[in-house]
Amino acid sequence: MSSRNIEFGIGEYYHVFNRGTDKRKIFLDKGDHERFVKLLYSANSVTPVHLSNYQGLALIEIPKGDPVVDVGAWCLMPNHFHLLVREKQEDGLSQYMHKLLTGYSMYFNTKYRRKGALFEGPFGAKHLDTDEYLKYQYAYVHLNPIGIIDSSWKEKKIKDKAAAKKFITSYAYSSLQDYLGCQRNERAIINSKTFPDYFSSFTDFSDMLKEWLDFESIYPEISRQGLDIT
Repeated sequence: MSSRNIEFGIGEYYHVFNRGTDKRKIFLDKGDHERFVKLLYSANSVTPVHLSNYQGLALIEIPKGDPVVDVGAWCLMPNHFHLLVREKQEDGLSQYMHKLLTGYSMYFNTKYRRKGALFEGPFGAKHLDTDEYLKYQYAYVHLNPIGIIDSSWKEKKIKDKAAAKKFITSYAYSSLQDYLGCQRNERAIINSKTFPDYFSSFTDFSDMLKEWLDFESIYPEISRQGLDIT
């Protein structure tokens, strides 16, 4: 995983990621996914939120304070995750990630009776300092689940585009469905209004795929930075 030698700044955009230690799976069942999704929402708060106090509540029923970051996109994979975020308050991104990773590690270790680190190290982050880079990462994050059914997709070898489209548009553990207009509680995690308007143009699978492939060709040195998370 790439090192994180950057300083975070209010109003700036970042691609944030982490994976399980030794590339181990960090989501083993539906309950694990749902717990992390709830943490994506509840950890984004100026005040602490303890999910154990709100068992049985739907995500949007969990009370929390003002957000410290704006989440623009997210995706959970079997052994890692991706987020696109905009820092909203000073040190907000670091606080958010600390609560997210600590909360999920404690949940996972308790549930599976294990000890030690769950993630391989501090979260990785890339500063998305150009429109091209931000648009590219938005497409990349939402297309990432194709790797579950087609491991060679990143090498521009998607074997069945129709199957890939069907899979990612029905994949529950990313924010793509929220951009496609699905009505679900997870929509509360993201704040697309603080991200550029061009995000709304990626509702067509072919456009997203074209964005990925075009960027690979035009900016190969950028497109390969920080994406070795498998």
